Parts: sequence; structure tokens; C-alpha cells
Amino acid sequence: MLACAPARARADVPGPLADFQAQLSAFAVRAPGHVAIAVQDVATGVMTGINAGAEMPAASTIKIPVMVEVFRQLENGRFDLNRRLHLQATDKDCGSGDLCDAAVGGAYPVSQLLSLMIDDSDNTATNMLIRLVGRQHINATMDDLGLTHTRLSDFIRSEGPIRWALRSSPADMAHLLQSMAKEQLVDEWSSREMVDILREQHINTLLPQPLPPGTEIAHKTGSLHDTLNDVGIVYPLDAAQPPYIIAVMTTDLSSLDAG
Repeated sequence: MLACAPARARADVPGPLADFQAQLSAFAVRAPGHVAIAVQDVATGVMTGINAGAEMPAASTIKIPVMVEVFRQLENGRFDLNRRLHLQATDKDCGSGDLCDAAVGGAYPVSQLLSLMIDDSDNTATNMLIRLVGRQHINATMDDLGLTHTRLSDFIRSEGPIRWALRSSPADMAHLLQSMAKEQLVDEWSSREMVDILREQHINTLLPQPLPPGTEIAHKTGSLHDTLNDVGIVYPLDAAQPPYIIAVMTTDLSSLDAG
């Protein structure tokens, strides 16, 4: 099973999300750079936001689609989590993560590379997994899910013209995360595993900060040059409230501190 449910009309926004549209509009007016935001109720699929369908530089949030394709191929039996990949010199990118300092030829299981890619945002681990599953397969799976703004046109390179080679939209990211939260992305086991990996995120200076203390979030950040993003599943402190998705993507920032 591999499906993303379509979002319902913004007019149907219920309960806690009902006031978000005005708040987001006010934020977007005073925010630096170009801002795109999607907020989606997991239970109903209702989405609100600002420029939610805008195609934006994805930076490291593109690592979520890479993870999805890894689990899709796991489910198809192409390899398992214990499969070991050997580090190649061409995998290395030192823009994020420590694996770029490791010796060429070292072997790492897929399970470890997934954690490094998501929780430490390790670019080298990401490139190893892209090499394993193939960029064309990542993009084809996003097409199958109807996520037409999500594209990986190159390996992860922190230098050079990479800004638009990794792209997505808040709405695309919200659809992915909603399906994951509903345990409908790839299959139930894969969805749960992916959410668990996202829960272990080590970079928590963005989305978690404005949320009430103790709020649980499974998320992935992304920053590159003038781009700062964070997308995640938020689990309200009130267990009676369903989880919701927040996807914030910003670009054309004067500095990353401005985000």
C-alpha cells in the first residue's frame, strides 16, 4: 500500500486549526524572505496554510522522500535493514554530518544510515542511500503519490548550484507525513518505523520551539544557503486531540538567523 490522501477544502478547517489561517497570514506579511506553510489535520485531511502549494527549495527535508523510497524497496524485498553499504569517495559531502570524515570502504547497515540521514541530517549517509535506491525511483514514487512538486535532481551537494535540485512544497510534505501518521505510507510497519526515526531528530531549534513544552513532534529540518525549513507531525499534549502536520518552508532569507 502506497498512497497519499488528498487534502480537503480549507473552508472545512476544524477546532484547533480554525484560527490558523489569520495567524499565518499575519506571520507571512512580516516574515523575511518567501514563506510557504501548510497545516493539516491528520484525522480529516483538512489543510490550511499560506502558499502551501508553492514549489520551494527543500534542502534536507528532501531526505524524507529518500527514506520513503528506502522503506518501499524494503517492503518489496530488495534488501533488508541489515544490508551493509560501503562508503565511496563520491558519496562524501561535508556540509552536514560526520560520516564524510570516515574512511572510504567502511561498511554501514541501512538501519544506521537511515538514522544518520534523518536524525543527524548526514549528507554522506543520504548519498549512500540515494545510490542504493536510485534517484529515478525516488522521483517515480513521488509521482505515484501525486506529489508533483517533489523532485531530487542530484545527490546532496552543499556547494554549487544545488538550491533547486532539491525541491518540494509544504503541501507535498504534509501529504507524505499525513499518510505516515495514519500508517498508510508503504505499509503499517514502515509508517511506524519512519515516524519513530523522525521522533529521534537531534535538531530541535526550529518547529519544536513555539509549541507548548512537552509537545511531541516527529520532524525533519532543512537548511541550505538562504533556505530554512522544518516539517513534522505534532502530537498535542491533550491525547483526545488528533495529531496535525506543520510544514514550514522559507527561502530568500537575508541570513539563516532571519528565519
